[in-house]
Amino acid sequence: MTDRPKPLPQLAGVNAYVPGEAPKYTGGPSYKLASNENPLGASPKAKAVYAEMAAKMEIYPDGGARDLKAAIAKKHGLDPNRLVVGAGSDEIFLMLGRAYLGPGDESICTLHAFAIYAIIVQQQGSKIIEVPEKNFTADVDAILAAVTPKTKIVWLANPNNPTGTYLPYDEVKRLHGGLPSHVLLVLDGAYAEFVRKNDYASGIELVSQYENVVMTRTFSKLYGLAGLRVGWGYAPAHVVDAIERVRMPFNVNLTAQAVAIAALEDEAFTEESLAHNDRELPRLVAGLKALGLEVIDGVGNFCVAKFPETKGKTAAEALAYMKEHGVTLRGLAGYRMANHLRISVGTVAGNDAALKHLADFLGK
Repeated sequence: MTDRPKPLPQLAGVNAYVPGEAPKYTGGPSYKLASNENPLGASPKAKAVYAEMAAKMEIYPDGGARDLKAAIAKKHGLDPNRLVVGAGSDEIFLMLGRAYLGPGDESICTLHAFAIYAIIVQQQGSKIIEVPEKNFTADVDAILAAVTPKTKIVWLANPNNPTGTYLPYDEVKRLHGGLPSHVLLVLDGAYAEFVRKNDYASGIELVSQYENVVMTRTFSKLYGLAGLRVGWGYAPAHVVDAIERVRMPFNVNLTAQAVAIAALEDEAFTEESLAHNDRELPRLVAGLKALGLEVIDGVGNFCVAKFPETKGKTAAEALAYMKEHGVTLRGLAGYRMANHLRISVGTVAGNDAALKHLADFLGK
């Protein structure tokens, strides 16, 4: 065979990210409960700004996203100079990987952590260390035991996706306190707004106090802007400087910036979205348990159910059955949870349909 261009050798071990599937059209209503999207859609104010931006598509966005950073800073009481924005928080993780990881380095996440961490680490030619969890929850002692002189980043989604579990703030502080000062702790708070626990904190305080903590958030979940790809991070000044050196210009587009600002300002919509989740998540969990399924009670906008290993009742078979009946759920075999399915909180009708079809599948 003649020679041809060869990609970097580390890419051979990278498994591309697989997103949740859209529902199959069955001729009737269909529901996508596979991607933890906001079932109420996006803010009316955000939609109005989106329509207005059609007249400005020829204009480059503000490369520094100054207005968006100012709006985020105002909303959360932060220093805008310590904010970074990305095309989703995924891009911020990618920029952190580019800035801090190289061949020979190590990075730590938990066994059932968000898949994108391992993908980014491997793309950089670094080694990902996946540590065991306890009851599908991050284990601080296991993470700390895995730290070596080669460790550069520890990734912690809190709450975690796909399990929905979380670490109390005292445990997050204990984790940070046990890390060497050269190790960067990345706190992924994609689902932070949904948590209703008194012992939880997203990590802003740690970022404010220390030089080795980054916290990220997203507009994809609560704000319903998954299609526009907007995320933000809060970091020490030296980390912001490193990110800016690897960030592509105009990485968050003009429309996304403007719509995100409008979404931040529409508190009535976010309160409605949170109230919907507060009602529907417990109802969905109770319905799944009534079907005899074990459920990991999450604190995000989704839950995870364990299916029997009995032929005809397995998670893989349930996934296929639900798809054929117009409801898509999230298979977790890629997360080494082959007996589990993740179920997003949908509309009332969507949740009802999921419970009905699962009951039919299980013969209940």
